[in-house]
Amino acid sequence: MPTGRYAPSPTGSLHLGNLRTAVAAWLFARVDGSPFRLRWDDLDETADPRHETEQLADFAALGIDFDGEPLRQSTRLDEYRDIISTLVEAGHTYRCWCSRRDIREAAAAPHGVPGAYPGTCRTLTAVEIAEREASGKRPAIRLRTNGEVVTVVDSLHGRHRRPMDDIVLQRGDGIPAYNLVVVIDDDAQGVREVVRGADLLDSTPRHAYLQRVLGIVEPRWTHVPLVVDGGGDRLAKRDGSAGLAAWIAAGGTTHGLIAAIGRSLGVPVGSRASLPELLAEFDPRAVPMAPTVFRPEGPELSLGR
Repeated sequence: MPTGRYAPSPTGSLHLGNLRTAVAAWLFARVDGSPFRLRWDDLDETADPRHETEQLADFAALGIDFDGEPLRQSTRLDEYRDIISTLVEAGHTYRCWCSRRDIREAAAAPHGVPGAYPGTCRTLTAVEIAEREASGKRPAIRLRTNGEVVTVVDSLHGRHRRPMDDIVLQRGDGIPAYNLVVVIDDDAQGVREVVRGADLLDSTPRHAYLQRVLGIVEPRWTHVPLVVDGGGDRLAKRDGSAGLAAWIAAGGTTHGLIAAIGRSLGVPVGSRASLPELLAEFDPRAVPMAPTVFRPEGPELSLGR
């Protein structure tokens, strides 16, 4: 059975897009009778236990349950750093002093690849390294890759290809980087099915590459379409007003939200439903590919396509 998971960051209130993805991940796991895990991605400095409490209440209100104890990233720093040290000692990494602005400008240059690191610090001379060390700026640690094109297969989107750039393993502030820790944590929890938002599809070849480097089994990937606002922009945590509390305050109900999420995932239910009812009718092959639009009008907030 391919164990699933949901991994929220406790940095704010969950918006309806987060909740829809959580429901989708739960359905994909439970339809196979698989375990479903919770992980707190809490390495961000704005993470707050109060947000965990709020998010757990949202999950409980919708009927989302989890198996086993949650995994917490902030307790696993030694594990991540041990793995990074092993890669450093094996000569698979280099230090990088580039800022985000440097990378954006390189990507914007002719022949630049959007979002990809161009390898600026990969071949620095000893003199150039000494100059950067003297600046006092702390470097990130990057994995040396060979630039190969990595292909992953997504259950909804099919084949997705991306050339590898040199992946950040540790940020300049010393914190292990997201792309590395999610791969390590999924393996630690035995996760073999990753269901998440479509905005992370382009990062997935990087995760598959890291899994190969670390000898980790690649899971089954599913990236569900996002919930967007009327302008087509994806919801973000700053859109806390588009969460469960706002839904209820506007006259909606938890059963109404479950039904709306279910319909957006291709489950033919009425205006009220429970999670077990969604599960009974859920077909992973019938998930629509179009984004779902959040419409904050009418007697109830609504999700529509």
